[in-house]
Amino acid sequence: MASERRVRPAALSDRLTTLGGRRLSSAVMDYSGRRERLTSRLAELEADAFFVSHLPNVRYLTGFSGSNAQAVITADGGIFFTDGRYAEQSRREVQDLDRRIYSGEFIASFKQACADLGLRRVAFEAGALTYKVYGQLSQTGAELVATDGEVERLRWVKEPGELERLGQAQAIADEAFQVITGKLLEGISERVAVLELDVTMRQLGADGVSFDTIMAFGENAAEPHHEPTGRRLSQGDIVKIDFGALVDGYHSDMTRTLAFGEPKPELRDVYEVVRRAQKAGVDAVTAGRTGGDVDAVVRGIIAEAGYGEQFRHPLGHGVGLEIHEGPSLRQGGSDVLPERAVITIEPGVYLEGLGGVRIEDMVEVLANGGRVIPATTKDLIVL
Repeated sequence: MASERRVRPAALSDRLTTLGGRRLSSAVMDYSGRRERLTSRLAELEADAFFVSHLPNVRYLTGFSGSNAQAVITADGGIFFTDGRYAEQSRREVQDLDRRIYSGEFIASFKQACADLGLRRVAFEAGALTYKVYGQLSQTGAELVATDGEVERLRWVKEPGELERLGQAQAIADEAFQVITGKLLEGISERVAVLELDVTMRQLGADGVSFDTIMAFGENAAEPHHEPTGRRLSQGDIVKIDFGALVDGYHSDMTRTLAFGEPKPELRDVYEVVRRAQKAGVDAVTAGRTGGDVDAVVRGIIAEAGYGEQFRHPLGHGVGLEIHEGPSLRQGGSDVLPERAVITIEPGVYLEGLGGVRIEDMVEVLANGGRVIPATTKDLIVL
C-alpha cells in the first residue's frame, strides 16, 4: 500500500467559510420543538410531566450549558431550576421557560413546582438519579414514573444546527492532526505529544477536548484505551491517536494510526486489513440498517484475515452532546440507524507486545448511505 508524508485537508478557515463564514454556535436550536416531541410521550406514560436531571438532556431541552440544573417539562412549558451561581447564565441561555433559582436544597423547589403546576405523576430518568435523591423526591407527594432513554432517543437524530457544530468540531480536529504530525519528532513522549495536540485544538477555537486524548507509541498501541505515559517515540513505532474537539457542547471523535519510520511488516499488513474493513463499514451505513448488521460486515472482514480475536470492542457509537451516545454499533446490536444520526465506525486490531491499529471516522447516516465527516486521509502516513 502506498505511503505518504502528509495529506493536508482544506484549511480550517476555508471549511468554515463553506458553512457560512461564521462561528457555528450561532445556528438556531429548536428547544421548544424538542420539548414538544418529548411531552408527546406523556399520555402513553400516564404522566403529567417529565423531570429531567441528566445534564446533557437538560442542555438538549433548554440550551443551558452550566454544571447544575434540572427541569420539569410539561405539555405547555415547564420550569427550569438552577442555583444562584448560574442566575445570569441561565437568564441568557434559557429564555422560554419559567426559571427558578434556589439557594438551598433543590428538593424543596421541586415540591413547590409540583404544587404550582398541579402535578400528580412525574416521569423521571431512572439512570440519572441516585437512590438518595430518588428517596427525597418520593417524599414530595408526586408519584414518580421511571423511564429509560426517552430524551436520549430523541438525541439520536441531529438537527441542522447540531450537524454544523459537529462539523466545526471535526474541522478543528482535522487541522490539529496536521499540526501534531509535524511535532512528532524522535524522543517526544506520549504525554508531551498529547499536551501539544490538546493545546492546538484550543488554539484553533475548540472550547475543550472531547475526552482524554489517547496517544500510544509502539507496543502501547496494543491497548485500545491507552493512557499516555512517558514512553518516547522512536524509529519503527506505530502511533495511534484517538482524539476530538468540543464546540458548543458537541464532540468530534477521530482515530488515526500512522508510522514513525517504516513499520514492522505485520503492522503494515494489519493496517491494510483495518483500512479495508473500516471502508466496508462506512459503505454499509444506511438509514434503516441495524448497528449489529454494520458491525457484522466489518468484523467478518477482520476475522477472515485471521484477527477476529484481536478486534476487542464494538464497532462504534453515536456522537453528539456526549462522546458516547446512541445508536450503538456492536455485535448482535438491534439499534436501527435513523437518518441524520452521527455515528463512529472504528474497527481496530491489537497485537500484544507489537502494537495496534485503529481507524475511526464520524459518519452521518443518510437515507441511502453515509457521509464521512473527517477530511483527514486514511492512507498510511509514514513520518
